[in-house]
Amino acid sequence: MAQSGFFNRLTPVGRLVIAILFVFALWGLKWLVMDSGYILKKQITASTEINNLSLPDAAKTSGVSVAAAPMPGNSPARVSGPEVRWLLWAWNAQMGLMFANGGAQTTEGSLMAKNGVNLNLQRQDDVPQMQASLIKFASSYKDNPKTKEGAQFVTIMGDGAAAFLAGVNPELQRLGDEYRAQIIYTCGKSLGEDKFMGLPEWKENPQTARGGLCAAVLRDGDWNIVIKWCADNNIKVNPDERTYDPEAMNFVAADNYLDAAEKYINGYTETRDVVRNGAATGETKKVAVNGVATWTPGDVNVAEKKGGLVSIVSTKEYRSQMPCVVIGIKKWMEDNRKTVENMILSIGQGGDQVKAYPAALDKAGEISAAVYNEADKAYWVKYYKGATVADKRNLVVELGGSAVHNVADNLEIFGLAPGSTNVVKIVYKLFGDIVVKLYPKLVPSIPDADQIIDVSYLRNVASGHKSDVTAAEKPSFNADQNVTQRVSEKSWNIEFETGSANLTGPAKQVLQILFNDLIVAGGLKVEVHGHTDNVGDPATNMTLSEKRAFAIKQWLETKSPSNFPEGRINVFSHGQTNPVAPNDSPAGRAKNRRVAIVLGK
Repeated sequence: MAQSGFFNRLTPVGRLVIAILFVFALWGLKWLVMDSGYILKKQITASTEINNLSLPDAAKTSGVSVAAAPMPGNSPARVSGPEVRWLLWAWNAQMGLMFANGGAQTTEGSLMAKNGVNLNLQRQDDVPQMQASLIKFASSYKDNPKTKEGAQFVTIMGDGAAAFLAGVNPELQRLGDEYRAQIIYTCGKSLGEDKFMGLPEWKENPQTARGGLCAAVLRDGDWNIVIKWCADNNIKVNPDERTYDPEAMNFVAADNYLDAAEKYINGYTETRDVVRNGAATGETKKVAVNGVATWTPGDVNVAEKKGGLVSIVSTKEYRSQMPCVVIGIKKWMEDNRKTVENMILSIGQGGDQVKAYPAALDKAGEISAAVYNEADKAYWVKYYKGATVADKRNLVVELGGSAVHNVADNLEIFGLAPGSTNVVKIVYKLFGDIVVKLYPKLVPSIPDADQIIDVSYLRNVASGHKSDVTAAEKPSFNADQNVTQRVSEKSWNIEFETGSANLTGPAKQVLQILFNDLIVAGGLKVEVHGHTDNVGDPATNMTLSEKRAFAIKQWLETKSPSNFPEGRINVFSHGQTNPVAPNDSPAGRAKNRRVAIVLGK
């Protein structure tokens, strides 16, 4: 009342001045919180460099034109087809699957029931149990086609599929090659939910992360986010869990993604032998976990229970890294092709409903809470969309974020649509090769990608239901907007013919590696910065560096228009103005003839 009386006693001019000051105060607050980024920012094995690690992208949501489907009922459906058993993690990328099935068991009125599929969903967070269940089913199925043992399907992270299948397929193929496990579809993808959380200074200056200790499920999808970020910023990784390298990112093995979060929350420490360049120094050091690789609700637990960590990078930026891949037993799928195709169709239709109708998303959230036996509808819907909150220490953090896929999205991600590329294959091989490099004794090799990806089911669904295939998501970028928040910067040695912008044969091999890398990081803008040495005329060098940068841009855009749409790549020419080494030797000049790739938002 006192404040109201004070305002009423002001003259009209005084009121106008206060109103103007209030508007400017709001503008200043918006700039501080949203535009400036300031508050968001404040929020004995040798360590190994992981080079050339880039990923593919899928896109921003386009309008989905599809009629609303009836809500699934609550009573179990009576379906005459074979029972399909499916193990899955608690993951929001499966919202379309949840809506399609109606519950843990296919319900009356659901899309699965409509399409004649009898599906049983069961949460399983333990990867070895998933692997064991696939092997158990295949072993039993060989002798008894009506077996109730094990599960025919699992869903896991696409970037962890190579390590997963390296532990499964050698066992399955003892039964016969036709019993191997294969990837056939993607339910959706992580879009921020899976992340690398670390100290705020790591986000401001990635090099300060050297000597960090990250809790993660090793050789798993979330761990891969850390590996890629380190590779993008030329930071070594130490694969030896017994030692500590102050110049590398170090790891503590977690049992699962929730345990990774708990290790930080509980202040987990270890005393380790210190190594440098792969050699013991004779020192020991007590080190504490100060980074976490996890997904929802692990990231929510970190924020609510302790705080102090921000999202360094996530699948929001590396938006093609983590498709939710469906893996099934080849023999059973071939024997039950119609059931498999109807299952894929139902999941795609469920994805369309979740994309188009808030009521369908709410229902999927309700079903998720029941299937996962955790939290409630509001929780899963909130973290499907993603949320920006203040953590326990008042740092601003981004939590959650996933997306569902329809059939058209799958045509894009498996490279079956015009202008697309097989993102699933790129992700599978890229991260599979990393695991083999870092852990050759544990994972000496991975199954061949062409043997474990079968798109025939997807092709049949797309060709048989053309009228039901709605639009895919397409990436969209603003060509006039430059990178304001850098995620990484890395130089590439891309060779050109002397004095020209013509690519050499070796250059095209390097470009293929760069292409794969950028495919994964599909949520980020790409800046191509061209540099030369100081040989020749400065003006000519400036023009040459521009032509060479444009040549790279054109090569990428031509190879996959879907993943490199107009506006994603911006070109900058620097000529000889920014050397990174003295130009007084051949070695120095070679370092200065470079292309720097900057990724950011």
